[in-house]
Amino acid sequence: MGNHIPLRQIAFDNSDVVSGLEPKRMTAQTVRMQVQQTPDSLTGQILIAMPGMGDPRFDHSVVYLCAHSDEGAMGLIINKPAADLELPALLEQIGITPTDKMRKMPIHFGGPVEHGRGFVLHTTDYAENPSTLQVNESFGMTATLDILEDIAQGGGPDTCILALGYAGWGPGQLEFELQENGWLTAEADPALIFNPNANDIWTKALGVIGIDPSMLSTTGGRA
Repeated sequence: MGNHIPLRQIAFDNSDVVSGLEPKRMTAQTVRMQVQQTPDSLTGQILIAMPGMGDPRFDHSVVYLCAHSDEGAMGLIINKPAADLELPALLEQIGITPTDKMRKMPIHFGGPVEHGRGFVLHTTDYAENPSTLQVNESFGMTATLDILEDIAQGGGPDTCILALGYAGWGPGQLEFELQENGWLTAEADPALIFNPNANDIWTKALGVIGIDPSMLSTTGGRA
């Protein structure tokens, strides 16, 4: 379930990201959004793709929602490893020298929008970065170079994944896809989000809400 992403296209933002959300597209300056949650906000939850949803880019995907409001939604696919891409090579490509203290971390295809941009989803022990979007008490998301510099030096968050690209929805679009049975929703568990075996995440996510994957129709969902 790999996705090939050209190394030369990968970049992180060099500046603080600012608030704002645009449907289906966000520049590097619009990663940190104001999470003005409504009572029905799904911020901090996961989306589980239904079989037959109609978009092969999201086939068997699990998406962690970093932000969801009346302005739209932004999330990261957490169960699709990027093929033929390792962290040391990525760091060197963006001008960061890895050290022998750096620990391994997975790199994922985070979504079809701006797949040359990097986003780190992590635990909230990494909280001193002013550019970090604190999603909730369990998760934060940072998209600036300094988090990779910290990771390269053996620091950074205790647990994290690097996602290239993101999934974005305009106002009302995600709600429509939910009504059309394209997605199921569930609470996000760090043990699930940071599961090192990405191939298990979709099945385990369904298990969180008590669903046997074999009982799902391959034609009932669409988006």
